[in-house]
Amino acid sequence: MASITLYQFDPECFAGRTDSNFNKVILRRLFMSRTNRPPVSLSRLVSIAGNNETTAANQGKTIVVVGTITDDNRLLNIPKLSVAALRFTATARARIGKAGGETLTLDQLALRAPTGANTILLRGPKNAREAVKHFGFGPHSGKVGKT
Repeated sequence: MASITLYQFDPECFAGRTDSNFNKVILRRLFMSRTNRPPVSLSRLVSIAGNNETTAANQGKTIVVVGTITDDNRLLNIPKLSVAALRFTATARARIGKAGGETLTLDQLALRAPTGANTILLRGPKNAREAVKHFGFGPHSGKVGKT
C-alpha cells in the first residue's frame, strides 16, 4: 500500500520525514484491521463541517478519514467539502464532486498537508456493528441456576 510507505518514511515525501503527531495517528490507523476502521457516512461529514457554529472555523479545512466514506441518501443537499479518505463508495464520490467538493486519497493528502495542517481527523463508530450487540453474557444475567 503506497499510503503506508508515505507515512512511514519516504525521502521523496515530506510526510514521512516530519515528526507530527498527525502522521503517527494516520500511520497507526492504516495498520488497523477493517473492524477498527469503520465506515463514515456523508451525513456525519456534513454535520461536522456544515454545523452552524463551526462553519466559519472549518472553512477551507480538509476532513480526513482513515476508512471508507459511504453515501447517505437521506441527505438532500451536501455542502462543498474537501475530504481525504482511504476509499469512497462510487455514489459518495459522485455526490461530493457534484456539490463542488473534492475527494482526495491519503497519498494526495500527504503531499498537500505533510504535517496535517488545516485538517479535521474523524473516525467512524467502532461499536455500531451488528455483531457487537451479541457480545457479553446476555439478557438473563440476574438468574440463578437450579440447585
